[in-house]
Amino acid sequence: MTGKIIAVNVSLNKGERKTPVPEVTLRENHGIEGDAHAGDWHRQVSLLAQESIAKMVAMGLDVKEGDFAENITTEGVDLVHLPIGTRMQLGEALLEVTQIGKECHNRCAIYYQAGDCVMPKEGIFAKVLKGGVVRPGDAVAIL
Repeated sequence: MTGKIIAVNVSLNKGERKTPVPEVTLRENHGIEGDAHAGDWHRQVSLLAQESIAKMVAMGLDVKEGDFAENITTEGVDLVHLPIGTRMQLGEALLEVTQIGKECHNRCAIYYQAGDCVMPKEGIFAKVLKGGVVRPGDAVAIL
């Protein structure tokens, strides 16, 4: 299964929408340099499929890449059905899936606008096994 990266996104603080940037540098066992979610834990990088964002747009929301606080927006990969432990090559970086979905403790603005949010159910998390630069347009290869 091969897809591509649509956007790479960062934020300075947790709990806020992320801003798309031209490229990000992933650091081994850390995450994305300069991103609030980076650190020594199992959710170093978050990924969400463009297809999931499209579901929210179809519900009438004005949302785009980064609005669900995902670091990497992909297309053409069924992220939510990847088993824990799956390795994926994104540009120069190698990631390992550590968690599918998350518990949403405080409802975000998206939830209140739409009555639903895709990130808790369809977002995935990964740790960085090998660092490198990742940009929109890079391939996503499931290994």
